[in-house]
Amino acid sequence: MFLDLLLTFFMAFAVLFFMRKVARKIGLVDKPTGRKLHTGNIPLVGGVAICISIVHYIYSHPDMITHDNLFMLCICGLTAVGALDDRFDLSVRIRMSVQALISIAMIYFANAELLTLGNLLGFGIIKLGLFGSLVTVLAVLGCINAFNMVDGIDGLLGGLSMVTFACIGMLLFLSGEQSLSYLCLLLVVCVLPYIIMNLGLIGRERKVFMGDAGSMMIGFIVIWLLIGASQTEGNPLIRPVTALWLIAVPLMDMAAIMIRRVKQGKSPFKPDREHLHHICQRLGCSPVQTLLLICFIASLFAGIGMLGELLLIPEYIMFYGFVILFSCYLLVLTNYCVIINFFRRKLGLPEKVYASK
Repeated sequence: MFLDLLLTFFMAFAVLFFMRKVARKIGLVDKPTGRKLHTGNIPLVGGVAICISIVHYIYSHPDMITHDNLFMLCICGLTAVGALDDRFDLSVRIRMSVQALISIAMIYFANAELLTLGNLLGFGIIKLGLFGSLVTVLAVLGCINAFNMVDGIDGLLGGLSMVTFACIGMLLFLSGEQSLSYLCLLLVVCVLPYIIMNLGLIGRERKVFMGDAGSMMIGFIVIWLLIGASQTEGNPLIRPVTALWLIAVPLMDMAAIMIRRVKQGKSPFKPDREHLHHICQRLGCSPVQTLLLICFIASLFAGIGMLGELLLIPEYIMFYGFVILFSCYLLVLTNYCVIINFFRRKLGLPEKVYASK
């Protein structure tokens, strides 16, 4: 197994190096703008390289995942559309339409659908019935765009995806699902070369970005695994409420941002600099400190979800706990300027107004 993982790691690295050259020739690069503060044109091939590596492995190891052909087709389709968006800046409507079509294909060809939410409210099992397909499409769109929106600083999307895949893999392993658990481990291994190059650990001139191609693909793989694990007949491998905790940071950040934008009369999909990582940096954290802090928070939340799953803490307690956590998160992020200045006054520090940018 170690040799297999090592070969996968080096293959993912080789593909990433090759795709960097291709990206520069076809113009698949991220150029600095007023909202993007990096230096130079950076190849947007992290997602493409990860997709190629994963598809190659699954194709070489049939039956590793059920409906493997459909799975590979879906992630390749999303990666292709994401790459086109990176290159030509497609409209939100086109991206959302493709995501919806792929989620419908997942439902009707792989039977991967949210049929139950478990005992989420404490009044018995919630069965979705006729609304299952609609809720599934919304869940897929939500997860894809949550991971897409969180990709704002070097290493963050890669770090959060590794946390999520690692936790899903551990829960699947403890549930006896060896094949999917190993797939999660492979995903972590394939993301690692991207993080190394994204952070410039082998030279800033070799830096790459994930791009929408990667964030959309990763979000889809996460929701595919979570739906498959939480909707098995009998005892699910992972309870539906646990999924909320495993993707807590991307999910809460997306929801908080969209609520704030709607309140301001803006489009919920309009980009801005009000995400958690932007606020952390505005409060004085360096990019590395921000990365480590957010990944630590994500690991903490995922750990709570895993603990609740392993100890069989009632689902409604886990759900209400998540709702309280999100409410606190939304309150703090909405009023972070007031909160910080309040503590500065209490500590006798000079007050500083942290205005939005």
